[in-house]
Amino acid sequence: MSGCFEDSVITLEDRGRPGGLVVACLSPSIPKMVLEIDYEEGYRPHQDSIDLLKTRLLQVCDKPEGITFEFSQVDFGKSNSLTADDIREMGSAFREHPPLAVEGELRWHVLFPEGTYQDDSVLGVAVDASTVALFGDSIEEAEPPIFARPSADEIEKAVLVHEIGHLLGLVNLVYQSPVDHEDPEHPGHSNNEDSVMYWAVETIGIAQFISGTLPNEFDQDDLNDLAGISDGTIEVKHQLYQT
Repeated sequence: MSGCFEDSVITLEDRGRPGGLVVACLSPSIPKMVLEIDYEEGYRPHQDSIDLLKTRLLQVCDKPEGITFEFSQVDFGKSNSLTADDIREMGSAFREHPPLAVEGELRWHVLFPEGTYQDDSVLGVAVDASTVALFGDSIEEAEPPIFARPSADEIEKAVLVHEIGHLLGLVNLVYQSPVDHEDPEHPGHSNNEDSVMYWAVETIGIAQFISGTLPNEFDQDDLNDLAGISDGTIEVKHQLYQT
């Protein structure tokens, strides 16, 4: 797998591709956003990660009625070597509602399962327009030796924002940026190591690539892309919702 997003053809239902609901997120015409957080026992995300994600989403998504989170501890019934199809099936089985089923709401789904992805170097993955998964076992393994940075908590924050960035279409998943900031060797990712969309944020070798503070913010090119999508100056494709 070349990246931490999956855009293969989905035949079970039209769940779209990562980035397929960016217009729905950016637009105030859907006034509320809900993120369903489903986690297995021992894998609940840290509150600091959730708080940071909300901050990053509020920076770009126009939601007059706010952004809220719903938490559920579940048993996904699967473990180890999870595939993109496994994640989609788990998402469909455990979500409260499809992303656009509730009037006035956009719903995205974040899964924290036990086990690892089929490529166990991957820390998180976006599998369709509304679903991402983070792999806590791999995130723990990615933490460097004691007293080194970044910590597992910091890695979780960065990976969570990174995967949600893919749901926002970053980088060039459903549009073409006027600025050359996509890494040609890692499609869908930034070439700027100070962006949370930098390619290395996806992998278990993250500590080997990034020293010091781990990036957990969208850089100015990322923000400009989203602003251009929002105001219509950047054409966007493959959308499940249009204003």
